[in-house]
Amino acid sequence: MKVILFFLYASLYLNRNEGAVTLLQNASVQAVIAFGDSLMDQGNNNHIKTIFKANFYPYGMDFINGNPTGRFSNGKTLADFFAKGFGVKEYLPAYLDPLIQHEDLLTGVSFASGGAGYDPLTSKLSNVMSLSSQLEMFKQYIEKLKGNIGQEAAMNTITNSVFLVSAGTNDFLVNYFTFPMRRLQYDVPAYGNKLVKLASNFLQEIHKLGARKIVVFSTSAIGCIPIERTLAGGAQRICAEKYNKAAQFFNSMLKLQLQVLASNLPQTRIAFSDFYKPLMNIIDNPQQYGLEVTNRGCCGTGELEMCYLCNKRMTRTRTCHNDSNFFFWDSLHPTEKGCDIFVNLVLPDMMKKLF
Repeated sequence: MKVILFFLYASLYLNRNEGAVTLLQNASVQAVIAFGDSLMDQGNNNHIKTIFKANFYPYGMDFINGNPTGRFSNGKTLADFFAKGFGVKEYLPAYLDPLIQHEDLLTGVSFASGGAGYDPLTSKLSNVMSLSSQLEMFKQYIEKLKGNIGQEAAMNTITNSVFLVSAGTNDFLVNYFTFPMRRLQYDVPAYGNKLVKLASNFLQEIHKLGARKIVVFSTSAIGCIPIERTLAGGAQRICAEKYNKAAQFFNSMLKLQLQVLASNLPQTRIAFSDFYKPLMNIIDNPQQYGLEVTNRGCCGTGELEMCYLCNKRMTRTRTCHNDSNFFFWDSLHPTEKGCDIFVNLVLPDMMKKLF
């Protein structure tokens, strides 16, 4: 009977409230757990020594009380909107937040670290937490759950959680195309293949720990993000096709590997979530989504500023007066409005793949 009811609800799972996709309360998602990079970092980098931080104004200016939490956005992030979309909670907390409560752990946290990638060298270059470090924190989290609610309930929570994994962008932009080490070792196809293997290994590790519903995001159209338009797009700041081609190649290999992996992991659903095509659609058709600007960010000139370059002084000459007209907040990360749009685009397909 429960199975029948679940599928009845699943067929009607989406409703819309002020543009946000939400899951009906009866859907069985107990927690959302996030790994990866700055798109999922809810403030973990606040607590490590790195220049990749966002715990200062104007970051968070549209968050609760204008509070800069370490989210790389003017407000809520993709992780927050997915947590709400899966019907779990409004905000996904950072695991390293010292104010986190036991109750917060029951419905999920983010282990992500801005600047991280699949390649351990990427995280080392940025002095941030690698995926292996995030995996160790996840193990600690499981032990905390067991201590709070018992082993059986803890594992039931993990089994009925949705896992979000976002990585790959920094591997190309921070690592491969910026420093020579990997380029001397690998051409783009070989490096993409290396990243896919590392991604597969990581997914198998979280599967061993109980993950059964996993979303893996592709790399976005990295050549079209504002900072790469500025650095590699020439005087007209066009999309840097070399970077986009690398992303497309990696994404195609990742998608195929996830299909193989899903077929070999028992009782597991792995959803490949395409970031590339939805982003290109938004960039090419901003007015369709209630946007005006998609080729630069809101902060400062919007062409280079992010992290410490997107600071209080920049707000005196901010590019935009209304950040809801912009897809990008800084030169790399989406605005709260951009995150909302993206989640609405991909969540329906994601639900079909996971349930």
